[in-house]
Amino acid sequence: MGTIKRGFANNILTTGKFDATDLSGTIPSSNVNNTTLSSITSVPASVGDLVQTTATDPSPVTAGDVWYNTTSRTLKAAVLQAAAWASGGSMANARYGQAGFGTQTAALVAGGINGPTYKPQTELYNGTTWTANPTGMNANKYGIAGAGTQTAGVAFGSDGAPGGQTELWNGSVWTNNPTGLNFGGEALAGCGTQTAALAIGGLRPVGPLGVASNKTESFNGSTWTVGGNLNTARNSLAAAGISTAALAFGGSGPTAATESYNGTSWTSVTSMNTARSSPGGAGTQTLAAAFGGDVPPVTGATELWNGTSWITSTSMSSARSGPSGAGTQANGLAFAGYTGTTGSAATEEFTGASAVAQTITTS
Repeated sequence: MGTIKRGFANNILTTGKFDATDLSGTIPSSNVNNTTLSSITSVPASVGDLVQTTATDPSPVTAGDVWYNTTSRTLKAAVLQAAAWASGGSMANARYGQAGFGTQTAALVAGGINGPTYKPQTELYNGTTWTANPTGMNANKYGIAGAGTQTAGVAFGSDGAPGGQTELWNGSVWTNNPTGLNFGGEALAGCGTQTAALAIGGLRPVGPLGVASNKTESFNGSTWTVGGNLNTARNSLAAAGISTAALAFGGSGPTAATESYNGTSWTSVTSMNTARSSPGGAGTQTLAAAFGGDVPPVTGATELWNGTSWITSTSMSSARSGPSGAGTQANGLAFAGYTGTTGSAATEEFTGASAVAQTITTS
């Protein structure tokens, strides 16, 4: 229903009833979404016909819901709480160029570098703190990507030979996979699961400086298969989703280009509001989050994808490029990355906008 411009609040009685005796007039059908209705010429006398009465607050709620709590004798409404980033536990090893994946309460980070020092160590996050795993990656690697869960993951790519090397994580140890990427390279994006992952774009080892790639490869748990090409070749990009429904965004340039993948081919869709290289990414093809990156300078800016367009959201506290992302758009995680001078050990937890109960009061 459209907006009804009436002073309803002053007509709520202490019993929870709605006194409509002083309301008169006609509410035009233009204020009602269902235009097949004619004008409304009366308002019910009981609030129970307009507002739900309940002894306990309903859950979950949707923004705009209104109800009367008979226990607390209060009129309540569901209001939209803004999205926010909050600090999480710090890693033992600051790093950038790492692989990271999982959920907000069960994430993994491994590999990367900090200055001249490689960081093959594996750390696990439980939603509060990071714990060092006894087993690190089998080789020193930087510029890698990953996909999967805290107990079943895959990491691929590298800044050095063999750049296509792939390692599998079983929850305890890393194992070298017999076959690696077909094209190799570094600064790729990854998404999906251990047995259905994507390696997207990257800096392929062609010539002395390498070249930005448009290649996509899919992993079935043992071998890599070449897939459809990106419309915009790039490295230092981010991705979200699964192998048959993925989203790739940002990258070298910097670029704001965003593309959607259906398991076979890429389609260009609405670009991000801010072009950036090395953003972090989390979520799905239709509900994704992009955060951080290098504009330049490095940024903490966050954008949310609703399946059609990008919407600017609240920024991370710690600006950085190349953060790993995990989780969903509603409950995401950002960790590690490059601050512009050094590797980061910071972790931030993202909570998307949500409806929360609030008591309606008079001023």
